[in-house]
Amino acid sequence: MIRIKNLNYKYEDKKVLDNISFEIQEGEKIALLGSNGSGKSTLLRILAGLYKTDGYFFEGKKVKIDKNFRKKLAILFQNPESMIFNPTVYDEIAFSLKEFDIEVGNKVENIASIFGIENLLHKNPLNLSGGEKQKVILAALLVYEPKILLLDEPTTAMDPRTTGWFIDFLIDLNKTFLLATHDLSVAYETCERAIVLNEKHQKIYDGDIEELMKNKDILIEANLIHSHKHKHKKFIHSHYHLHF
Repeated sequence: MIRIKNLNYKYEDKKVLDNISFEIQEGEKIALLGSNGSGKSTLLRILAGLYKTDGYFFEGKKVKIDKNFRKKLAILFQNPESMIFNPTVYDEIAFSLKEFDIEVGNKVENIASIFGIENLLHKNPLNLSGGEKQKVILAALLVYEPKILLLDEPTTAMDPRTTGWFIDFLIDLNKTFLLATHDLSVAYETCERAIVLNEKHQKIYDGDIEELMKNKDILIEANLIHSHKHKHKKFIHSHYHLHF
């Protein structure tokens, strides 16, 4: 579905992606891992067609950013409020259907029922809780049935209950997705493959997520695990910890 070949990207004079290559096949659930500033968000925005660059091929062709392309990919930003601009939840979900010339019909009510937000359809989405906003935006993205879902640090502002719901949602989701996160627990629970970027904006791993969890050197280089002091009875010592 997606092929990225020797991708480089700069903001003015600052390189944020350095010679990145990978492919994504239909049905894959992939974690894009790296610390803050490694280039994860930039890469997602390139995949979504928000930034133009060479080296991006979709469905066997060089990307042409038009309505047909945008209909096939959906991106969820880290802050759901940045994606909300309609007066009601119903209007928020229906907006993308209208944008892509898809008949609304009962699609809004049906997707709202799946997310358990049918009682919120006539409320202002900006007045909802953080977890409810995430559900509204996910419903608004999935209602037009994109082929690929791009998720940018979606659990950062979630409370534990909403995070649990979101993990269950991704496990059950029958769709190709790329989840950008530095949360190893969420990545391990929901994904089968991992692509890892280091702080030099280079890809340093692409493979099975189970194998990644055993590779302490890669996790340290990507700043995904850290060392801190631990007290065991009267003794204090430091060592690297992996929590997932």
